[in-house]
Amino acid sequence: MNCQPKHEAALRTAAAGVDADWKLLFSTVKNRLRQTVDEQDAVPLDVQDQQLARRVQAGARDCLAALDELHAVLVGQLDRRQHLEHDVVAARRALEQARTDLARAQSSELRARRQALHDELTTLPNRGHFHEQLEDALNRAEPGRRALTLMYLDLDGFKSINDLHGHLVGDQLLRIVAVRLARAVRSVDVVGRLGGDEFACLLRGAMTRDELSHLACKLLDAVSAPVRLGALQLSVRTSIGVAICPALGGSARSLLEQADAAMYRAKRLRSGYEFHGPGN
Repeated sequence: MNCQPKHEAALRTAAAGVDADWKLLFSTVKNRLRQTVDEQDAVPLDVQDQQLARRVQAGARDCLAALDELHAVLVGQLDRRQHLEHDVVAARRALEQARTDLARAQSSELRARRQALHDELTTLPNRGHFHEQLEDALNRAEPGRRALTLMYLDLDGFKSINDLHGHLVGDQLLRIVAVRLARAVRSVDVVGRLGGDEFACLLRGAMTRDELSHLACKLLDAVSAPVRLGALQLSVRTSIGVAICPALGGSARSLLEQADAAMYRAKRLRSGYEFHGPGN
């Protein structure tokens, strides 16, 4: 709620009231002085008294002139004060507007940045942002240690569901899969949508092969759980490729390629998930 117009009106009313009070005071004093001069003129006086009366009258007229000058000065000061108060109100309004504009600009900038970094459909990090986070994690990894693992996921049979039931159903299914994947991993891990029906999970920190196998099975179960969309009950499976760094790769691109290759082997073998590397 904007209270500035009410505040300005209150200032104008207060200033007008003060000016009226001073005008009344000056008018009363001047009338009283004029009344005194007139009374002196009406009373017969001897010569000495007349000289005294003239001095009193002259002093009274000087007081009247001084009061007029003082009133003019006071009116000017009140007018300047009113202008200053108006300027203060205007400055406050401009400052508030500037703050509002800045907040809107910052909010727009944050929205634009988020839109540039996140997938519009699922709100997960998009391919570019996921790649940046993977590169950053690799740069922070200690040489010679299994500092992170990449899982590459591709949905099996999603295209047929999309073609049969339409893109709206397909989009809803992708959103649900995204939520399930994000809930299945730890808060320190990152789930991204690479495009279409492809997702990736960046798992930070060292994990054993058994732990990774357990997590892969957890992801398989999460994705394949039935989905009810209105009258439809759908189910989709996924194939997962697992690549461990730095034992099996150094760059973000090579790690993605290795996980992608392992994912296609899992899809071909219908094994659910496969590790990249010798013996697989």
